[in-house]
Amino acid sequence: METFGEALRRLRSDMSTRELARRANCSKSYVSGLENNPEIRPSAQVVAALDEALNAQGALIALHKSLDLAQYGDVETDVRRREFVGLTGAALFTAVVGTAPKPDGTTASIEQLAAALTEYTVDQAAPTPSALASAVTEAKSRYQACQYAEVLAMLPALLRMAKVACATMTGDDRLRAHALSAEAHHVAASALLKHDVKGLTWLAADRSVQAARASESPLMVGSSTRIITHALMDGGHHKAAADTASTAAARMQTTVSTPTPDDLSVYGSLLLRGATAAARHGSRHTTAELLDEAEQAGRRLGHEGNHMWTAFGPNNVLCHRVHTSLAFGDAGTAIEYARQVNIDALPINERKATLLLDTSRAFLMWGKHDKALDVLRAAGEIAPEEITGRQATLSLVRDIVATAPVGIRREAREYAHSLGVTA
Repeated sequence: METFGEALRRLRSDMSTRELARRANCSKSYVSGLENNPEIRPSAQVVAALDEALNAQGALIALHKSLDLAQYGDVETDVRRREFVGLTGAALFTAVVGTAPKPDGTTASIEQLAAALTEYTVDQAAPTPSALASAVTEAKSRYQACQYAEVLAMLPALLRMAKVACATMTGDDRLRAHALSAEAHHVAASALLKHDVKGLTWLAADRSVQAARASESPLMVGSSTRIITHALMDGGHHKAAADTASTAAARMQTTVSTPTPDDLSVYGSLLLRGATAAARHGSRHTTAELLDEAEQAGRRLGHEGNHMWTAFGPNNVLCHRVHTSLAFGDAGTAIEYARQVNIDALPINERKATLLLDTSRAFLMWGKHDKALDVLRAAGEIAPEEITGRQATLSLVRDIVATAPVGIRREAREYAHSLGVTA
């Protein structure tokens, strides 16, 4: 018997997959998948839409019905119902409610990180300055590569190294140790934010600022202010976050007469954080003003860099224009800005993934569910942990499934199922 994919390809004839997808209100990738992958199981609604788009006069619907229903999952409900027949007592209870999830490595790492953050003293040998610097670089690099589980696992030992170094080193080495401690606590707060651990985030962010001040480096103080701003936003204190970021940026502008790339990058990043906070507060004027100032700093920098671990540059400013447009509900504007971004020029995966997730949200807001799903998948390919490990992203997946039109609903559900998401 002819397979569904073979029949679809035959009936499509000279029509392109893109045109068929447009007529049937589904994505091009889904049509191609139906033709080439027998494991993909279209719903009856999708088959009806394809039949109408091809003017097949019911032929595709008839073929779908004649094939083994088990292939297509239309009897999944009946099969699952039969699985419960004969189950009683504890077996039935377990089948219905499932088993409790076992604690995963992330939970254990967060508990160990909490212990490291709250320890008063650490009894271990002092690291060398170069060893501490290398460990901080490793943690920062892994964070920017979106390897959050690995970062969490390595942070407890790193924070202990930093604490010992700050307590035992002297002179310039001690100042450098405080600067590295500020960076280590910064990445700790950032990783905790990704996992929505608010209390520990605040503690780590505060430790970052304290260490930055102890380093006697205005640049480090400005850099650590970024994570305080982020923590304020996460707590819903958007006006305070905007004021904190813009004040810190203004302080840098008045104290630095000849800015280095590091200075420009921290200064520009503070402006971007302030713009994001202002957008969430609903202040269009302040948002536009801060973004324009950040754009000027990006032009002065003149390239896409990662100075002071900021990923700051002209394309990063565009990414924040996407994000703030989305915050104001301007989906079309967000997508227009997204089209101007050279994503390959962005220096870190974390920034690329954030851009793609914002763009997916914009397409969803615009009612373009197929594009929202495609862009979301692209984000998952670049940074899997941004998809599977963050509740905000999983909520986006649920929103796509819940509001998807008939043509791509099955495709969206299959993707959600692959992530373990139930809509």
